[in-house]
Formats: sequence, C-alpha cells, structure tokens
Amino acid sequence: MVRKTKEDAAITRQRIIDAARETFLLKGVSRTSLEHIASHAGVTRGAVYWHFQNKAELFYAMREAVYLPLIDRMDDTLLGNADERNPDPLGRIRKHLENTIQTLEEDQTMRETYEVMMAKCEYVDEFADVLKSILSNCSGLIHKMEQAYAKAQELGQVSTQLTAAELALDTHLFFSGLLHMWVKDTEGTLFRDTAMKLIETHIKLRKK
Repeated sequence: MVRKTKEDAAITRQRIIDAARETFLLKGVSRTSLEHIASHAGVTRGAVYWHFQNKAELFYAMREAVYLPLIDRMDDTLLGNADERNPDPLGRIRKHLENTIQTLEEDQTMRETYEVMMAKCEYVDEFADVLKSILSNCSGLIHKMEQAYAKAQELGQVSTQLTAAELALDTHLFFSGLLHMWVKDTEGTLFRDTAMKLIETHIKLRKK
C-alpha cells in the first residue's frame, strides 16, 4: 500500500509538471497561476501545494526534468574517456552542440521547456533565484568546455592564440544565441534548417 501511494504521488507530481509546462507555453509564466495549472492537470490546488511550495519551485522542477539528463549526456560527450586511444576533443565539442540541437528536434518536452525558458518567462521577483541557478549551470558548462578546448590545444587541434577559457566562453555565447534563435524560429526557415551548418562553421573557425 505504501509503495502504491508513493507511485501515485510520483505520477501526480509528473502530471503537475507537464501541466505547468503546457500552461506556461500557452499563457506565459507571469500570466499562469497555480489554479490554472491545477485545473489543466485535473487536480486540486492543494495537490499542487503538496508537491510544490510556489510557482518558481514548479518552474525549477520542470526545467530540471529535461536539463539534468542533458548534463549527464554532456559529460559523456564533452569529456569522454581519458584513456581512449584516439581522442578528438574538438570533435567532442561539435558533437555536444549537434546532439543538443538533435535532441531539441526529437524531444517535444525538451523543446517546449526551452521555449518556456527562453521566450515565455521574465526572470524577476520570485524567479530571480531561478535565473541565478541557470547562470550557475552555465558556468559549469563553460568550465567543462574549457577542459575540452585545453585538451584540443595540447593535441594541436586549435591555436593557442586564445586561451581555452576564451574559446570556451566564445563557443558558449555562440551556442546560447543559436539556441534562442532556434527556439523562436518556429517556422524553421531561418535557424532550425541551418543550425548544423552554423555549428560546423563555428568549429571550422577554430581549427589550426
């Protein structure tokens, strides 16, 4: 009975997260209330409060549901196995960028979540701390990319004219901008169709 109760609670929690994402996408985060989310999920407002203290906590849970698996895959792709015989850190950076775009294309939940994060939310008031968390995660990503660029410089794949930290920050800013434009290009005629080519060009410019 206890196990069944826990399973039911987990199902309800996920239903609320899904309802939040769908409602945020439709109304925008600032115009969405917990009542809206509860109604869309088919649960009471009390059920929402049982799982989440406020809208910001629910937003954070929605984000983490897609972001944490992406971070796990990023570690494997960017850093790889230090003992591999034919390391290709520059290729790993390119693969990480391409994999993210491919996942966005194939995973509707991730695509909708990114649209909410990038186009449907104002990071003010209760969401200011959410923005700090996002920026903190960005710092971690840049650091891992810096490690990959440092290895690429050791192997002579890229010039040492710029530091690995500078290269990593430049790639992060390039890709962040591309993601924002990709998400907003709902017709797919400007950036979605050319994203892979833009990534290819970005990496080519780094080759020694």
